[in-house]
Amino acid sequence: MLQVITGGSGSGKSAYAEDCIIKLGCGERIYIATMYPFDEESYRRIARHRDMRREKSFDTIECYTGLKDVNIPQDANVLLECMSNLTANEIYLENGAGDSTIEAILQGIDTLLHQAANLVVVTNEIFSDGIDHDEEIKRYQRYLGRINLELAKRAEHVTEVVYGIPVTIKG
Repeated sequence: MLQVITGGSGSGKSAYAEDCIIKLGCGERIYIATMYPFDEESYRRIARHRDMRREKSFDTIECYTGLKDVNIPQDANVLLECMSNLTANEIYLENGAGDSTIEAILQGIDTLLHQAANLVVVTNEIFSDGIDHDEEIKRYQRYLGRINLELAKRAEHVTEVVYGIPVTIKG
């Protein structure tokens, strides 16, 4: 089963996604962390997220690029957090996929779906700010938008978290 969870920054989507994995019951829980630590703020956010899941029995895999190369135990319940970071990493990191970001990420999702019992993917809603961004930000938005669209097509469930309230979009 594929479930996509989206929402704005600070919406509560991470906590909701973790609860979704926990409600799936027994089985190995894998957390695929995609945030590349590049400054003090990112290190603080990573520490906060680790604290949030400390007692929830997640095994963490750090994956900044190359999702298709991640191997997980068969039939694990997997939380990928988050697609927005993974997309930026693939576009901008030296060892990332660059112009092939969309294809590389979707191939990675397919690989995980063949291994996992359940996959919950967290992504950000970044498209409604009304700001006219520069071309590089627009490129990032196009890539993430296309990835989110493909994930939503494949998913059994799509949920937007608004102020901590889950709103069912699909499923």
